[in-house]
Amino acid sequence: MSLLSPSQIWTSALGSLQVQISQPSYNTWLKNTVGLSWDGKQMVVGAPSVFIAEWLEQRMSSLLEETLSSITGGPATISFTVGSDSPSVVQTPERSPGSLEHNIRAGSAIRSQPAKLGLNAKYTLDSFVVGESNQLAYAAAVAVSTKPGQTYNPLFLYSGVGLGKTHLLHAIGHTATEKGLSCLYVTSEQFTNEFISSIQNRTTPEFREKYRSVDILLVDDIQFIRGKDSIQEGFFHTFNDLHMSNSQIVIASDRPPSELTLLESRLQSRFEWGLTTVMGKPSTETRMAILQTKASQLNLTLTPEVLSFLAEKFSSSVRELEGAVNRLSAYTELTGSGICLEVATTALADLLKRNLPSLVSPADVLSEISSYYGVSVEALSSKRRDKFLAKARQVGMFMLRELSQITLVEIGRLLGSRDHTSVRYSIASIETQILKDSVL
Repeated sequence: MSLLSPSQIWTSALGSLQVQISQPSYNTWLKNTVGLSWDGKQMVVGAPSVFIAEWLEQRMSSLLEETLSSITGGPATISFTVGSDSPSVVQTPERSPGSLEHNIRAGSAIRSQPAKLGLNAKYTLDSFVVGESNQLAYAAAVAVSTKPGQTYNPLFLYSGVGLGKTHLLHAIGHTATEKGLSCLYVTSEQFTNEFISSIQNRTTPEFREKYRSVDILLVDDIQFIRGKDSIQEGFFHTFNDLHMSNSQIVIASDRPPSELTLLESRLQSRFEWGLTTVMGKPSTETRMAILQTKASQLNLTLTPEVLSFLAEKFSSSVRELEGAVNRLSAYTELTGSGICLEVATTALADLLKRNLPSLVSPADVLSEISSYYGVSVEALSSKRRDKFLAKARQVGMFMLRELSQITLVEIGRLLGSRDHTSVRYSIASIETQILKDSVL
């Protein structure tokens, strides 16, 4: 165990946690934590704020300790502290009733420091691997970080899970703060929670000051703000104030603005004012470059054979690739074994089993809808409008969007040559029903 530093052990644990919890939760609560000290039984983990430290202790301790134990090979406990440099910072188990509120207020005075912004030091423009699938997004990120508010405002990045959107958001933040600009990175969940808290605690002026006085606002996972009218209203006014003052807005989502079907039309149109760019899945060559970059960061040497194996088996996202290298690094350090194809297969056995194709073919989706509702695929694809068939068709449109990730235009062609506006309306209708009835 002495071969591994606390940081390496915790990084390995984070790699495992990435596949156990939702990405929004990981981004909000775990992404910016660090392993500070390890005595063989207890890990001291640094969090960027008292709020996050307390939340992790109260709600995720069991999962974190179980995951850490699986990495270290023995019973392990975790204590939380605030900061990233020293384990001597005040820890969270002993808290006064007012400590959380006190520290949140105190934190607002030092937002300009990258560590307090929630920026991950590893996510920089220099560490971003550029390929054909993301070169436009990268070029736009460079442009807005060097000349914010002058072009591409807002910059809207979208892609599937784990393809580098968050990396670019953090990289923009780092580049901007190095130039003396004020920057704020938040997830839509954080924005929502802080907006609600400001109303409940009558701190709306402080909320507005925090969000509307920055040079660059970076918002991750904006898709989770849809369907929440009061939150959208708050974000609408924040967006307007920033845009009118020529402050830069950068937004990341898992889909383009046109497919955020529960988003207010006025927000949807504003998101399309600037540049919207997609980040695709990396090519084989780009995946190998990502693997090599990550391995170099961990002082790990991967043979061409192992690189090729990893690039072939983990092709869905950058996050998969990085998680695989983290796991392989920890395994070889713990066992003292060299890295070869056989070792890689053993170390990554459980990840390889979970690495099934993430997309379902449109034909399979329509077949399942046909079977469930007792209607033929031909009927689903027809222009018939009877109520039961229309409902099945709407569900089919929703499932095609969620599982196959084909465009709204393609969905319309499959289901009776309907235009994308009709498809978007149908999907929004199903999403609204799901919000009211989770067993739909």
